[in-house]
Amino acid sequence: MFKPRNLFGGFMKPKNPHSLDHLKYLYSVLSKNQTVTDGNRSLLVETLRSIAEILIWGDQNDSSVFDFFLERNMLSFFLKIMNQKCGSYVCVQLLQTLNILFENIRNETSIYYLLSNNHVNAIIVHKFDFSDEEVMAYYISFLKTLSFRLNKHTIHFFYNEHTNDFPLYTEAIKFFNHSESMVRIAVRTLTLNVYRTEEESMLKFVIDKTAVPYFSNLVWFIGNHILDMDACVREDTDHRSLGRLKDLAAEHLDHLHYLNDILCLHIEPLNAVLTDHLLKRLLIPLYIFSLGRRSQKDGNKKSEDMKPHVSRISALFLLCQIFLIVTHKPLVRVLAWIIFCGNTDIFTEKGAAKVSLYSQGKSVLMKPRFAAPHVTLEKSLKEEIEREEADDDESATSGSLYEDSLGLPDLPVPTMTWQENPHNLSITDEEKEKRLQESGQIGGSAGENVSEGPEIADGQTGGDTRQDFSLENRPFLEGIFQVMSCEENDYMALFGLCLLYAIQQNAGIGSELLEGVFIPSPQGESKGFYNVKLMEKLLHILLASCQYGSKIRLITLEIATMLIKSLVINPEGRSFLSDTHFAQIEGIREESTLLLRNYYKSEEIFLDMFEDEYRAVIQPPTRIDYVMSDACLLLPPTGTPLSGIDFTKRLPCGEVERARRSIRTFFFLRRLSLQVQGLREDKLPLSNTDSLIQVQDVLDLNNSDLVAVNVTNRDNTKQRRYLVVDVYQIILVEPDFSRLGWGVATFAGFLQDLDVLTDKDDSRCLHVTVHRPGGSGISAGSRLPLLSASFTFDDHIRCMAARQRLTKGRTKARQRKMHQIAQLLELPGNVGPSCPSPPSLNLHSLRKEAAAQRVNEPSRTRSSSRPRKSSSREGPGLGPGLGAVPRETSRRSHPSRRSSSSATSCRESNCHHEKESVALTEYRTSTTNRGNAPTQASSPRGDGSPHSTLLSTPKKPISGQEHTNL
Repeated sequence: MFKPRNLFGGFMKPKNPHSLDHLKYLYSVLSKNQTVTDGNRSLLVETLRSIAEILIWGDQNDSSVFDFFLERNMLSFFLKIMNQKCGSYVCVQLLQTLNILFENIRNETSIYYLLSNNHVNAIIVHKFDFSDEEVMAYYISFLKTLSFRLNKHTIHFFYNEHTNDFPLYTEAIKFFNHSESMVRIAVRTLTLNVYRTEEESMLKFVIDKTAVPYFSNLVWFIGNHILDMDACVREDTDHRSLGRLKDLAAEHLDHLHYLNDILCLHIEPLNAVLTDHLLKRLLIPLYIFSLGRRSQKDGNKKSEDMKPHVSRISALFLLCQIFLIVTHKPLVRVLAWIIFCGNTDIFTEKGAAKVSLYSQGKSVLMKPRFAAPHVTLEKSLKEEIEREEADDDESATSGSLYEDSLGLPDLPVPTMTWQENPHNLSITDEEKEKRLQESGQIGGSAGENVSEGPEIADGQTGGDTRQDFSLENRPFLEGIFQVMSCEENDYMALFGLCLLYAIQQNAGIGSELLEGVFIPSPQGESKGFYNVKLMEKLLHILLASCQYGSKIRLITLEIATMLIKSLVINPEGRSFLSDTHFAQIEGIREESTLLLRNYYKSEEIFLDMFEDEYRAVIQPPTRIDYVMSDACLLLPPTGTPLSGIDFTKRLPCGEVERARRSIRTFFFLRRLSLQVQGLREDKLPLSNTDSLIQVQDVLDLNNSDLVAVNVTNRDNTKQRRYLVVDVYQIILVEPDFSRLGWGVATFAGFLQDLDVLTDKDDSRCLHVTVHRPGGSGISAGSRLPLLSASFTFDDHIRCMAARQRLTKGRTKARQRKMHQIAQLLELPGNVGPSCPSPPSLNLHSLRKEAAAQRVNEPSRTRSSSRPRKSSSREGPGLGPGLGAVPRETSRRSHPSRRSSSSATSCRESNCHHEKESVALTEYRTSTTNRGNAPTQASSPRGDGSPHSTLLSTPKKPISGQEHTNL
């Protein structure tokens, strides 16, 4: 039987698109339309799309499909179509088809077939029209997809060792500085995939022929990107260009992570070239130079030719990012040594010789300089690849290639034996440097520890370091100490703290280098020492944060406390803080307590703020890398929340935010004080979670006052429950049918977060809302409440009784917590759980006088000596109208314990009521004259005077019963 053919002599289109016959039909279409015209352009695009679909199906279902594709060499049609300059419409479909094929085919044999005959490499080197964004996008995506197919077996399809040809890599890195970020990211991904391929000859080609041209141009591109970011920081003082600054900072972080990914591959020859370029072409001439630029003398001519620089705030930010991201030892140790022990000679040949002592491999003696390569990357790659093999053996080192690529004058590469190298001799660093200066030659060894500074004896304390440590001839470290002074604000101090903390915590920094400046290393042995000058700077920041109207942001305070703990607390939790500095920390903690007393008020918002801030403080510690990734910190601190900056990273706005800041400061310093002493927090949180009722707890409800209620939720579901009011909680229970008198808690919420409203239409109904913790105060908003329901009681009497219990329970719960806060703040006066705010000192002194008078009168003494019997339903520690509900045991209320206050106590209350009323009137008058602004309390400093504070005025007159309780 003959196969059916159409009128034009070709195969008819089969009905089943997923079949070998359909591929044969597509082959006939390509054979008949090898020349691209306007008439068959659309037909070719649809044919290419169908070929990709049928090949993917055949890879998974029918191997004969791929056999036919290879037998007919259909990939050659793709090259013929591209060589005709058919336009972007057909080229895009070609690249898309190839991308789909290599991304979805799973059979390794099929991949090998596609890569054979060198057709793919011919497509890679084809000159596409890259001005078309769509063509560029599909082309770079195609190259990235191919890079994911690289392994020991497929690498030989792309790299030709005999011809030194590797088009997949060399063509891709030409787009490293493309204007589109997607293209740049694809190039970085491709290069990492190439470096990960463990093939010796290919890596040798990459290192010898492409590493120096690529890294020199990459470092120059990163440096120019940094200059753009710094220009944005200098010009944008009012946060108008914050969006652009964030994009620039994010791009810079991508660059650093990319460099760190290369270094983490541990390809030592490649890392040596990259480290040398980073140090001598970016970090030293741009970062370090900008850090110490202010401390240089005006007459210093050694850096006249190093004109490019950034602001000090940008230099601190950039150095922080290096130590937070990069952990490559030869890089971070040299950089840390320069910051701690280096001087301005580091920008000269003399300083370069000292740096070369600790560099990897061979390196030439040259002055660090931030300069552009004299030729483009494409031209440099062409020159290196075309170089003869004999020249490759002489110029394979990173130093010689480096000089050639930058157009710098050739310098002789030192040749010395291992015994002649001063670095390998058992002599001091000074003698090594002297010998190198005399001979003009350099030696190096990978991974050496960089250390300079005074030796530290075991057990040496911080008090002994004051005379040994000096900032003289350390301009870069001195600059970091200067920015930590916080003269106006903490704009630069934050970055100085982060830089020191990042250096200390970097895993690549050796303990010898840190101990040279008396900073304990987390990886080193525990030693009782720390830098006294650094500690004094940190304590000054802590003290400045406790002042009213302080310009120290919360994030700066938190990082300062983290740095203090890393300096004085060893991994075992033992503190080596001296007594003098501990006394200063305690004094600063008292200052924060006095500052917070000024905001202690009877308003409900203070309690909500206090607990909200505590919940924020107990969260996991702030990660420095997350903090430094926020570009808004590069701009001057702002105090408006309209900027969208987080509260901890800006200055407070208004009295409410100042109160929040004072609360958070109190928590930070209290936690620091306890950790330095090795103590655990025993007064916070205000509510002990272990003693609270949880959902599904089984409760003994015998002799408990229960109120039956029908609960109607938002979804109109009705449930029969029993209402229980505990000390701190509102509880809904359902009976436990297995045990009489017991119940199971179905809901438990805090009374302090309760809102109760009466229904105007139904006197038996209450609308009850229990907010989530932290959602009923200043942060209320989008958070859904824990409970929002209607409570319907049997009659209006029970409804009124339940409303009274809930209202009083809420008031009592908040008063108890306010009393706990008063104890934390060590407020003077007798603060009882029933008073909304602590009494003033005037009322306290009057009560003392009245008590003294009662002691002198015998009749009053006898009456006052009788113990007052408190009601079990209104006693301290119990909820209004109900006793506390235990989980498994019941507390029975005995009638014998219920009694009213004696008549004598009432007469005592009325006796001095007039005196207290006069004092309260004077107190209100003085408060009104002073206004609502908080007044700072005086702190004793050795004169023995008591603490004093100005407290809020109660908004309603104090009744006689309240005076009796007080």
